[in-house]
Amino acid sequence: MISRIRSFALGVAMIPLALATAACGDKTPTEAPTSGEPIEKVEAPAGKAWTDVVTKTEEGGYRVGNPEAPIKLVEYGALSCSHCADFAKESSEELMNEYVGSGRVSYELRYFMLNALDVPATLLATCGSEEAVIPLSEQFWAWQPTMFSNLQSVGDARLQQAAALPPAQRMQAIADLAGMTEFFAARGISRDQAAACLADTAKAEALAKQTEVASTKYNVTGTPSFFISGAPVGTADWATLESKLEAAGAR
Repeated sequence: MISRIRSFALGVAMIPLALATAACGDKTPTEAPTSGEPIEKVEAPAGKAWTDVVTKTEEGGYRVGNPEAPIKLVEYGALSCSHCADFAKESSEELMNEYVGSGRVSYELRYFMLNALDVPATLLATCGSEEAVIPLSEQFWAWQPTMFSNLQSVGDARLQQAAALPPAQRMQAIADLAGMTEFFAARGISRDQAAACLADTAKAEALAKQTEVASTKYNVTGTPSFFISGAPVGTADWATLESKLEAAGAR
């Protein structure tokens, strides 16, 4: 059944969008920058916490934390990736509270399209306010097993019908079959709002372009894939990545 879902996802990826050939959890470990001394904490603006400061970046990512943080953590993540879901579960509280909250580290999530499931999921996760994007993504990762269960139960005929639809309708059909529309509706993205976002083929194409740039310019070969202050550190679990952040001075 999982192979059937994967075949469906890759088939409907032709919207036409040039989606990634990378894999979830493909490891390419490299060295992170190091610092001999711990970096001092940076005070947030009066009346704010650094975790409240969210910006959409020129690269199309969503960054939370001190824009001038001396340590800049970037994650290329896919909402359909189980390893990304594991990382979010392991890291979220400590990463945000201890590292981003200190002002020493900023965290930026850049979406990576592994397959056609990622397109509607990302369109919906970014359908509301910028401040909601990362929390919604973390909630989606926690809900991800339900999405795969939903897809297992719908049957081949309905999957193929969705694959045959025009691009804008296709995204809506995938979202409905997977349960995404209902998931986001329960979190403040109305069905009408969701329908408008899912019909945005220009944004879908931009997401595919961002993925192409990540693959060709930054050699992203798997998700989650991390960069620390511009240096690629490959894929990692939270324990490994935390040690690299500490080595870079976030301690």
